[in-house]
Amino acid sequence: MANIYLRRSTSSDLNNIMEIIYQAKALLKQDGSPQWQSGTPNREMLSKDIERKMHWVLIVNGEIAACATLQTFPDPTYRMIQGKWENDIDPYATIHRVAIASQFRGMHLTKYLFSNLITMALVQGFKNIRIDTFRENVRMQGLIKSMGYHYCGLIHIDDPLDDERLAFELNLQYSSMIS
Repeated sequence: MANIYLRRSTSSDLNNIMEIIYQAKALLKQDGSPQWQSGTPNREMLSKDIERKMHWVLIVNGEIAACATLQTFPDPTYRMIQGKWENDIDPYATIHRVAIASQFRGMHLTKYLFSNLITMALVQGFKNIRIDTFRENVRMQGLIKSMGYHYCGLIHIDDPLDDERLAFELNLQYSSMIS
């Protein structure tokens, strides 16, 4: 049985994280998606995520298998949406920059990653979690929907190749579970 857990990324993980990001960029390009083809995410962006203690790695048997950012401050690109957020009252966390190492693809580890990120958001007091992705990223859309997220509308970001993103939201009710 595999030993699987989530931990915060450290600066010493950055080279491994960048390799996973390069692999993800290549897969997206192969799929015909413009996602991540305009230069981001990049080393500087991920280094900043690590410094802010917002970047996480999924460890499988001692190896970094996947990575993601759990942003815990409002995302400016989410202010304007063509559609409607389900919860505009509570603060939210946002999952960004999700990638899995090529040798770990097909093992359904992104469900572990998402489950753990959702738990980390709850631990930090967030019961509203948002995410966005490209229309062409059917893999991510399938994962997002399988984790219980609901489609809320379109947002626009600063991307020269394609500025439109599908926006999703997950709202959790946990107050009755905590004593």
